[in-house]
Amino acid sequence: MNTLYKKEFARILIVDDEPVNLKLLDKMLSAQGYSNLVLVQDSRQVLDVYTRQCTDLILLDINMPHLDGFAVLEQLKSLDDPLLPPVVILTAQHSQDFLLRALNAGARDFITKPFDRNELLARVRNMLDAHTAYRLVHDQKDVLDEMVQIRTDELRRTRLQVVQRLGRAAEYRDNETGNHILRMSHISALLAQSIGWNKDDCELMLHASPMHDIGKIGIPDHILLKPGKFEPEEWEIMKTHAVIGANILEDDDSDLMRCAGEIALTHHEKWDGSGYPYGLSGEAIPLTGRIAALADVFDALTSERPYKKAWAVEAAVDLIKGHSGTHFDPDLVTVFMERLPEILTIRDRFSEPKA
Repeated sequence: MNTLYKKEFARILIVDDEPVNLKLLDKMLSAQGYSNLVLVQDSRQVLDVYTRQCTDLILLDINMPHLDGFAVLEQLKSLDDPLLPPVVILTAQHSQDFLLRALNAGARDFITKPFDRNELLARVRNMLDAHTAYRLVHDQKDVLDEMVQIRTDELRRTRLQVVQRLGRAAEYRDNETGNHILRMSHISALLAQSIGWNKDDCELMLHASPMHDIGKIGIPDHILLKPGKFEPEEWEIMKTHAVIGANILEDDDSDLMRCAGEIALTHHEKWDGSGYPYGLSGEAIPLTGRIAALADVFDALTSERPYKKAWAVEAAVDLIKGHSGTHFDPDLVTVFMERLPEILTIRDRFSEPKA
């Protein structure tokens, strides 16, 4: 009969306190080509022997000194091994209650003593076939899970690349550089981490914040690129980029896009309610928007643009502190000051390339 395994490789652990039984089982199985047999007479050694090498089947006596078969089953169960091999009980007991107890404790089958050779070989073969098939399915599942994870990671990286390029498109159109969104997004993630956000949420902030000004794509060039001061009606149009950005990013159920849309919509709101587009104030402004606002303003102030010189760090920090409780969340300003050395490290790390 065909089997799913090779007899010479199938490792069978046989546990019985009677040397005669061990010798008999060894002889019966060896005669059929099973050459990887491990015989254990002291049940206290089972756990150690089992954990040393992968086992395909356990033949276990129930009535033994020191640890009976039920205690051994409990030890094996405590390992939480997803590939725990089938356990076949060796017993002279015929009581239904006894056999049910063994099956409920984790045994898969039983062989009665004295051993019937044909019955023994059939049950061993069936149990090994079943366990080998289970191993194949388990291994295949692991391979499929790994393939799914690889594909998911690829899709995630692709999405992040699209997101970053969208952010850069908006910045370049506004006479800014891609390095601004790198600095601004890393500062945002640092602030999020500093107030206790978990790793996943900080990473979400890192990758969502680059799209804060994506709505500038919808602002006419004659306004967006105007070198001088905006007229009142031009400023009203300019302010619509927050809503435009949110509209671009809406209707996506991913955490990334939802977070990005929230930032795009609210990063120009101010703590005292004087911001736009909705005049939200205090904690009514989503925390993502408050974080992005602080990071964006600091980097914009300390960056050179065609229409302005870069502010000195000291001057920008003074403005941040001066607008604590008006423009910015005062608690975030406190965190900003505490993490200023690391913020400056981010600024240097993603500095503009020299011409």
